Amino acid sequence: MKIEIINKSKHATPHYATTLSAGVDLRANLEEPVELLPLQRKLIKTGLFIALPEGYEAQVRPRSGLAYKKGITVLNSPGTIDADYRGEIGVLLVNLSNEPFVVEDGERIAQLVVAKHETVEWQEVEQLKDTARGAGGFGSTGTK
Repeated sequence: MKIEIINKSKHATPHYATTLSAGVDLRANLEEPVELLPLQRKLIKTGLFIALPEGYEAQVRPRSGLAYKKGITVLNSPGTIDADYRGEIGVLLVNLSNEPFVVEDGERIAQLVVAKHETVEWQEVEQLKDTARGAGGFGSTGTK
């Protein structure tokens, strides 16, 4: 699939690290480093603009290594980029660690996964078909 992209960053256009990767890394496009204090959140720009085809979204997801090693994650994970959005891609990072974290220019801060989605048409009814689970939620199916 081909997707139009404008890259106004100082960095290479995102690419897949391996042939079986689902996402491409997004890099911080900064004039100077940005410090994230514990529990602080900041919008980090990427310098990237895309035009997705109808029926697709781009999901901004955390990088597992950054989350595991440093406690840095994407706050609204996954962040959705709709097909009609034409603004710059920004990543809403949050520091969930107890230590300050400095985001450097060019640092891989998130990953972007393009996914097909359906548009639903709601059909209002008076009652839903019952299932074995019913209305049970939040752990109702057990822990083991």
